Amino acid sequence: MTRHTVLMCLLVLQIPSVYAGKTYCCTDERGHQVCGDSLPRECFGHAYRELSERGTLLRQVDAPLTPEQQAQREAAAANKKKEERAAMEERRKNQALINTYTSEKDVDIARDRTLADIENRAKEAQAKYNEAVKRKQKLEAEMEFYKKKPVPTELKEQIKAAETEIKAQQTAVDAKKQEMDQVRNRFEEEKKRYRELVRGSNSAASQGK
Repeated sequence: MTRHTVLMCLLVLQIPSVYAGKTYCCTDERGHQVCGDSLPRECFGHAYRELSERGTLLRQVDAPLTPEQQAQREAAAANKKKEERAAMEERRKNQALINTYTSEKDVDIARDRTLADIENRAKEAQAKYNEAVKRKQKLEAEMEFYKKKPVPTELKEQIKAAETEIKAQQTAVDAKKQEMDQVRNRFEEEKKRYRELVRGSNSAASQGK
C-alpha cells in the first residue's frame, strides 16, 4: 500500500467524526420520546434537546411561550421595572432628606417657617373676606332706601360682586387651613423618616467598627 493510499484511508476514517450530525430529541404530546437527525415535526412547539453523536447534551431549548405565558412574563417585567423605579425614587428622597437637614431641630425650623408663610397668606385672605362682608352689609343697608322703588342696577351688581368676593376669600381661607394641616403632616413624616435614616446610619457605622 502506497503512502498516498494510506493518507486517503485516514481521511475517509475521519469524515464521520468531522461531519457527524446532531440528534434532536423531545417528549411529544403523548409523553413519548421522539428523536431525529433534524427536528421532528412532533417537537414543534415543545422543548427539545440537541445531542452530540455520543449522546452529550449540546443545548436545551425551551418550549415557546403561550400568549398567556408571554403576557404574564411581560406583566412581571413591567412590575419589576415599576418596583425598581419606586426603590430608586425612595433612595433619592432619602438622600435629599439627609442632605437637607442636619438634625431633627432643622426639620422643626423648616416646618415653622413654612407654616408662618402660609398663615400670613391666610390672614390676608381673612382680611379680604372681612372687607367683603362689611362692604356687602353696607350695600344691603343702602337697599333700605329702595323698598318702594326700583333698585339701581349698579347697586345690585355691587352686592353680587361682594357676594362673589366673600365666597372666593372663604374658599381661600379654608384652603390655607387645609394646606397648613398638610404641611404639619408632611414635616412630621419627614422628621420620622429622618430619625429612622440617622439611626440606620449610626447602627451601620457602629457595626463596621
